Amino acid sequence: MTSEGNTVELSGLTVGVLGGTGPQGRGLALRWAKAGLRVLIGSRSAERAVDAAGELNAAAGVDTVAGRDNAACAAEADIVLIAVPWDGHGDLLTSLREQLAGKIVIDCVNPLGFDKQGPFALPVEEGSAAQQAAALLPESRVTAAFHHVSAVLLADLAIAEIDTDVLVLGDDREATDVVRALADAIPGMRGIYGGRLRNAHQVEALTANLIAVNRRYKAHAGLRVTDV
Repeated sequence: MTSEGNTVELSGLTVGVLGGTGPQGRGLALRWAKAGLRVLIGSRSAERAVDAAGELNAAAGVDTVAGRDNAACAAEADIVLIAVPWDGHGDLLTSLREQLAGKIVIDCVNPLGFDKQGPFALPVEEGSAAQQAAALLPESRVTAAFHHVSAVLLADLAIAEIDTDVLVLGDDREATDVVRALADAIPGMRGIYGGRLRNAHQVEALTANLIAVNRRYKAHAGLRVTDV
């Protein structure tokens, strides 16, 4: 069932995951494949992407995951998740502006630093990673989501349901509805509209707090929004 009566139809759509060989992207790709969606894994190395896709097909018991280099993944997919390290975020999006034009782009990048005191949010000139994406991709429909989902839980299919809400931010109502439906497609997960893209900074920065929680309590904590 979808949240708030969201009835977006996802069948027939292909989800591309740039950074699909990393823990977060790989975990979400696995869950979407298990839910019956066609998924493309993007990587700088097409060979590495193909290898990862084969492993995900085997794990999910499907044959709907394929691997591509980043440019081909961005060009072929209908919806594209950005799950790359922050230090490569701007350069990658700049290089894929043409391939991502007109598409829903989901940015789940958290600009974080780490020192002896633990994780902390990094300043971003545009305000947030998602706002940087919107500035670099003026012809794309940029949203922000999936910042707080544990890669460890996503990777473990013995955990049938991922008990968390996903805050979805964006300025395009239709695009945020599609992204909420992508969250709803994963059992136990729920997509919740979280505001305009200008509010993405505090959502990205909250990841530092969740990391601190998880380190202290040896957990894989997520978020739940009450009374919705």
